[in-house]
Formats: sequence, structure tokens, C-alpha cells
Amino acid sequence: MARMKGKIALVTGAAMGMGKSHAELLAKEGATVIMTDIDDKKGEKVAAGIKKKGGKASYYHLDVRDEKEWKSLIGEITKKHKRLDTLVNNAGILILKPVDQTSTSEWDQIFDINVKGTFFGIKHSLPALKKSKAASIVNISSIYGLIGAPSAAAYEASKGAVRLLTKATAIDYAPHNIRVNSVHPGVIDTPMTKDLLSDPDVKQAVMGTTILDRPAKPQEISNAVLFLASDEASFMTGSEMVVDGGYTSQ
Repeated sequence: MARMKGKIALVTGAAMGMGKSHAELLAKEGATVIMTDIDDKKGEKVAAGIKKKGGKASYYHLDVRDEKEWKSLIGEITKKHKRLDTLVNNAGILILKPVDQTSTSEWDQIFDINVKGTFFGIKHSLPALKKSKAASIVNISSIYGLIGAPSAAAYEASKGAVRLLTKATAIDYAPHNIRVNSVHPGVIDTPMTKDLLSDPDVKQAVMGTTILDRPAKPQEISNAVLFLASDEASFMTGSEMVVDGGYTSQ
């Protein structure tokens, strides 16, 4: 219950789904969690729930596409906590369309959030992360950052970009004792996939080759995030952790 004791952790997209689960588990394990999202009502509710259970959490509005908001947030964190130990770049969106049906605005939207948001998070958190004795960045990619699938071109391209951005950052900042790894979830039962999983035919198609024959629970992904964020993963950097129920095994 204390694998993150004393650590300062920032989680983006933390108002619901995986991000909510990440924030709750990191707080349960002793971290002081800074949560961000654009849904302020839900974000504040999650932070209040963590504090009610004895955890330490605060909520800040953050549009990950906005560089000025990133600078302001990291300034606040540095002023209050002096450093940052963990950054979880979780915020993301999903658009399921093949290339010829994807508009330029949709392409830009998914890259602005999934890729540029991760880039801004890394770039502007680095000064605070360098003040930590053992910092960790965990970027949420996807199985679609490893393999191809129908009707998800922009999403797959964005998650592939996150995967290689992770490796590049790991190489550049290893001398500063900052570890950088990516997590590659399979199909997860979250609000983002609710509509997909509610239709039996669509669910079967989306589940694909998941050999465990079920979607993941958010905490099953959070357990991987916790491990990579903790000192237990002290010799892991530039790596992918796949949590997909066997989807990519065939």
C-alpha cells in the first residue's frame, strides 16, 4: 500500500475511465496525485473521492493541446511541490475511420490530443522531473501503436507516434535518471468504448484476437502504470508494456 509513498504524480485525462483509475491507484499507493482534465465537474468529484478515502489529490483544468496551460500547471506544481516524480500522459481520444473517410480536421484533432499533448507534457514537465531522484514518465499508447487494424488509421498513427516518442525521450533523458516507458492496452471497458461494446457484433469485431475473451478492467491497466511509475521498474526504460489479454499474441 505504499509503493508510491512520498512521490508527486501528475495524471492527465483523469476525470474518467483509465485516467480516473490511474489516479485512484497511485493515490492509494501513497502518491500525492495532481489530476487534470477538461471535464472539471467530474475531475473535482474524483479528487474529492480520493481525499475522502484518505489519499492526497488535487484537480486542475488542463487542455493538453494548450502549451500555455501546460506551462502554467508545471509552474504551479514546482512552486507547491518543488519537483515532479511521475508523469502519466493518459489523455487521448479515439476516432474509428479508414483513411479515405478521415477529415483533415479529425486527423489534426487526434494528433493534437494524442501526440502533441504527450509532447507538451514531456517537454514542460522535464525541468520538474529533473529535480526528482528517480523520475518516471508513463505514456499511454495502445495495441494499435504496435499493429494495424481496420478503420482506425489516424488513431493507429497517433499511438505509433507515442510509442517512438517514448523511446526517443528515454534515450535523451536517461542521463538525468528519468525513465520513460509506454503502456499498450488492448480493449478496455471504459466510457470511451461503451458504445462499441454494447453492440454484440461490433464487440466481437473490436475484441479481435483477445484470447482471454473479455475487455480489460481499467485497474488492470493501472496496475501496469503503477509498476512502471514505481521504483520497482528501476531498470526499465524505453520499453513497451503490453496489457491486451493476448490480442497481439497471434
